[in-house]
Amino acid sequence: MGDTAQKVAITAATSGLILSVAIPTTAAAEPEPQVQAAAVQETVTADPAAQVDFERAGLSSRYDPEARLQEVTVAAAASSVTPAAAKGTLAKPLNAEMVSTSGFGYRVSPITGMSGELHRGQDFAAACGTDVTAAAAGTVTFAGWHPYGGGQRVVIDHGNGVETTYNHLSAIHVAVGDTMDRGALLGASGSTGASTGCHLHFEVMVNGDVVDPLGWL
Repeated sequence: MGDTAQKVAITAATSGLILSVAIPTTAAAEPEPQVQAAAVQETVTADPAAQVDFERAGLSSRYDPEARLQEVTVAAAASSVTPAAAKGTLAKPLNAEMVSTSGFGYRVSPITGMSGELHRGQDFAAACGTDVTAAAAGTVTFAGWHPYGGGQRVVIDHGNGVETTYNHLSAIHVAVGDTMDRGALLGASGSTGASTGCHLHFEVMVNGDVVDPLGWL
């Protein structure tokens, strides 16, 4: 309390007066106002002729049909059923557009006219002399004349019980024991053997049994 206030209080007390003195107190400091920084939007300009490239990490995957083919396993009891995993493991065997003319399964024979013949493969239209190529890597196990209607025929063993055959060829460019790469030339399409015109009769065999080639292409 200051000197002046003390004198007033003493004087009032001696004179019998009741005096109330308000003594100031130190109030709590009010909180400082919060200042929020305003977002700053900056416009970036560039020369209209400049090339701007925004690179991003590339993600890629590589499908290896040869490795996939080796992974396909089919039990002997179920070898007549094409596994879903086999789709796409074989490449097209013609260096031309693949146009199906007669599918796998029972049909009326175009040679004898008899019904109920099992067509063991898939026929594709092809002018005589069209390049025929290996559907996958493997080893040639047969190259020559097929006595049961296939005419000039090539058989390739791809391992894991899978084989492909190429029939009615007009020319054969490989021999037994040759190692083939996927897409390698093996002959030319034709109409040899039991055939009514130039085409390729293509077969897929699993553990010795024929299956629908379209399930593998």
